[in-house]
Amino acid sequence: MTPSPPSSPSAPDWPHCGYGTTPEDPVGCRGVHVPGHNVCLAHLADADRDAYLASLTPGRDIDHRGTPFTEPLLNALLNALRDPATGHGRLGTAWFESATFRDIALFRSAIFEGDALFGSATFEGSALFDSATFQGSAWFGDSTFQAHAGFVSATFQGSASFRDSTFQTHAGFDSATFQGSASFRSVTFQSHVSFRSAAFQDHAGFGSATFQDMALFRLATFQGIAWFDSATFQSIAWFGSATFESDARFGSATFQDHAGFESATIQGSAWFSNSTFQGSAWFESATIKGSAWFKSAVFERWVSLGPLLCGGQVSLSGAVFNGPATLSFAARRLECRRARWLSTAEVRLRYTSVDFAHAVFEYPLTIAAETDPFVLSTGEHLDERALAHAADAAVRIASLRGVDAAHLVLADVDLSECLFTGTVHLDQVRLEGDCSFDTVPPGTHWRRGRPARFTPRRTLAEEHHWRASQPAARGWNVAVLGAGRAGPAQLAPVYRALRKAFEDGKNEPGAADFYYGEMEMRRHDRTTTSRAERGLLHAYWMLSGYGLRALRALGWLAAAMLITIVLLMSFGLPKEDPKQEATGTVPPGGGKVTFEIDKTEPENPTGNRFTSERFEKALNVTLNSVVFRSSGQDLTTAGTYIEMTSRFVEPTLLALAVLAVRSRIKR
Repeated sequence: MTPSPPSSPSAPDWPHCGYGTTPEDPVGCRGVHVPGHNVCLAHLADADRDAYLASLTPGRDIDHRGTPFTEPLLNALLNALRDPATGHGRLGTAWFESATFRDIALFRSAIFEGDALFGSATFEGSALFDSATFQGSAWFGDSTFQAHAGFVSATFQGSASFRDSTFQTHAGFDSATFQGSASFRSVTFQSHVSFRSAAFQDHAGFGSATFQDMALFRLATFQGIAWFDSATFQSIAWFGSATFESDARFGSATFQDHAGFESATIQGSAWFSNSTFQGSAWFESATIKGSAWFKSAVFERWVSLGPLLCGGQVSLSGAVFNGPATLSFAARRLECRRARWLSTAEVRLRYTSVDFAHAVFEYPLTIAAETDPFVLSTGEHLDERALAHAADAAVRIASLRGVDAAHLVLADVDLSECLFTGTVHLDQVRLEGDCSFDTVPPGTHWRRGRPARFTPRRTLAEEHHWRASQPAARGWNVAVLGAGRAGPAQLAPVYRALRKAFEDGKNEPGAADFYYGEMEMRRHDRTTTSRAERGLLHAYWMLSGYGLRALRALGWLAAAMLITIVLLMSFGLPKEDPKQEATGTVPPGGGKVTFEIDKTEPENPTGNRFTSERFEKALNVTLNSVVFRSSGQDLTTAGTYIEMTSRFVEPTLLALAVLAVRSRIKR
């Protein structure tokens, strides 16, 4: 089979020179015709070229599409357009599309008063546009820069486009000013590129760009949206001290080496969703006035996010941390739903509400509140003025649902709004420092026409939500939207697990409130707790607050003693103490006398039973009953049963009071 011949190069859309045609290239030179001639400037006769150049004046439009330029030819063209007043070339609209610059292309300080069209141009030597001014649009789309490209201090007053261009060596845009939109979409920088101190006054688009070497944007200013979505940084990406006056969008970007955003300022929102950080990531002293989105981002190595200030929300939901992580945020909210932590991590926060629902911790992770402003590596404090209107700098955990808390450490955080149901291994969580919980409503409330008062204790937010949903509930916090509904059956294991966590931390007094909460939930649980068990728990609650309310037990003890005294004075003490009688017979003529001593039966009292003497006897019997002793006092049959009952009830109540005191002081 005979192979088909290669396709012939296509001819340009403009009338072209055609010089140097060959069988392999039937099109030949693609340079556009010089006006009045049928060849391009490069192949024009010397006399005709001199005449054409002499006819040019500064600011004139020129069209040299497809023309191959040598350095002398380009210099001759620019000299013909040089403004005598400034000594710099001044061009109107310049068409250089598909042109080839075989040597140095020196456009330094040139002024393009119209559009500058370099689309699909090839720069085989250095392309030097330093300090050039583009008053119209600048189009470099699909261009190839095979040597150094210099646009240092250049000014683009219109839109500038380098879309799909390739820079094979160093490209410098230091201090360049882009007054219109700047498009570098799908550009390939094969060597290092620098935009140090560049100013983008409109949108800047670097979407799908590839930076194969260092990309330096230090001190750059982006006044419009900066688009770096799907960009690839194969080497260091440096945005230190850069200023983004609108959104910074790095969605789906890939950072294969160090990503540095130290001291960067983003006045809009920062988008890093679905981005990949294969090297280290550094955001110390960064300021984000809007929200920071790292949803589903992947951090392959060590990462240090912060200390940074975020005026909105920091979202790490779905993010994956494969290496050690240090996160330091002063932010309104931190969302880490379904985030995965595959190495040790420390999260230090201020002013933040935190949602860790369904996050995965495979190694120890610490969430701690920072009491003082963050200290930077320079020794200065992080500027937190953007959050100065916040009520306080407390850190509030909103949810730990679905989390395996076996490796979780919480330090100095507010858990008053935290949702715990569904948390696994909650009994292994470590609570350090001052971790606060919600409390019961203070004061006295009316419920179904009866006054109700709750003794102070720590409670879960979900108990508040459940009690607030009950009829005639007052003072309890209503569940927020999306909190779900958990009843006593779900809350009892949560209280039990937190109680064990406190006990394992040798904090018995701290565990007492959670034991109380567990008993309360069991008492109110009508699905898994039997009626008999609920009755026993109700009695336990009434008598001593589940062995945790000493005053309640002592109150019942005092009441029981008073009832015992009254009953003894009324029915238990006999009318008079029984007297002993001795009966014996004296044998005739003397001898040994035998006596039988008997005691009369106690008589039920009559008349005035409430005398001081009877009170003293009843009190003596009662006090001995409290310590489970017999007083030896003669009693009626009813009094005997009264004493037996008091010797069972009153020591029990005393023991409950002692147990309650012990639970508050045991260590």
